Amino acid sequence: MSCDHRAPTGLANRIHGGWLGRIAGNMLGKPVEQGEVWTRERIDGYLRRAGALPLTDYLPEPADEADAAALRPEWRACVRGRIHGSCRDDDVDYTVLGLHLLETRGFGFSTEDVGELWLLRLPYLQTFTAERAAYRNLASGLRPPLTATYDNPYQEWIGALIRADVFGWTCPGDPVRAAGLARRDAVLSHTGNGVYGAMWAAALIAAAFTAPTVRAALDTALGVIPGSSRLARAVRRVMSLHETGLGWADTVATATGESAGGWIHTVPNAAVLTAGLLYGDDDFTRTLALTVRGGLDTDSNGATAGSVAGVRTGAAALPGRWKDPLEDTVRSAVFGFDGARISALAERTVRLATAGSPGPPLVTLPS
Repeated sequence: MSCDHRAPTGLANRIHGGWLGRIAGNMLGKPVEQGEVWTRERIDGYLRRAGALPLTDYLPEPADEADAAALRPEWRACVRGRIHGSCRDDDVDYTVLGLHLLETRGFGFSTEDVGELWLLRLPYLQTFTAERAAYRNLASGLRPPLTATYDNPYQEWIGALIRADVFGWTCPGDPVRAAGLARRDAVLSHTGNGVYGAMWAAALIAAAFTAPTVRAALDTALGVIPGSSRLARAVRRVMSLHETGLGWADTVATATGESAGGWIHTVPNAAVLTAGLLYGDDDFTRTLALTVRGGLDTDSNGATAGSVAGVRTGAAALPGRWKDPLEDTVRSAVFGFDGARISALAERTVRLATAGSPGPPLVTLPS
């Protein structure tokens, strides 16, 4: 793969596409992020009432007051026609923080380095589930791996997976290295399938740069996690159902029905994400739409699907309806990064990916 970041087909274009795709997918899923309320059937009902099936753009405004009342309160800044830059969300905050980690601590960072940056840069009240438990444990003086295991019932939830993108982007074509970096980050707050989810996602994104198909990238990513894990079994189940020609909706219903853990657990969400990628068939819009319509943790799944699809499509070829409303602007709770340019963050990521070591920022971020 070419690493000429002047060319629209080069590495810079693909990494920029990953950033844009992650943010766009997060924004698409954010209004309906509450899996026990916004089931797959309810999401499609919302879209039908608003005349938006098939889904080809950000969510439309709700067609009635009942739908509006059930959406997350941030929906007004996340639906089509109202978007002016990204909404702040932890799915993007951790990506920004991961970039800062690699720039300041290098690829040899330790799990303790991750925890230190959380305490320095991330507000406690902008953390959730396993991350909040780990943050509390850090502040109480515990060190990894106790930060992940002490009084933390969320150890296999999706939080570590959503932190993995930057490790894939900075290891293009090297899924094993990407998975190793993601594991070092993940064990601060997660165990078991929670850690495997981060490793799998990082490897998937790294493989997306060079794999001939998205199915090939998924095959490669399975190679970095234990084949007997619940996560690997769930991903393989979706792949086998897809191979039989079963429709997308039936595949999602079958695979999630067989995966226990609740709507924020890593395993059923990986099934939804895998289905979105396979049935999306390397079409950016279709991939995002199917993944979010699959329900569960919609903004997290949309973000990761968007990252994979964005890497494979490249920023130059992303439809304008997805990238233009973002106005090249990130809102972030990470100290010093609110208002950063998406393009600048992408350039900094390219620097890491090509140099293999941290370098000075290309653009000075607001302080």
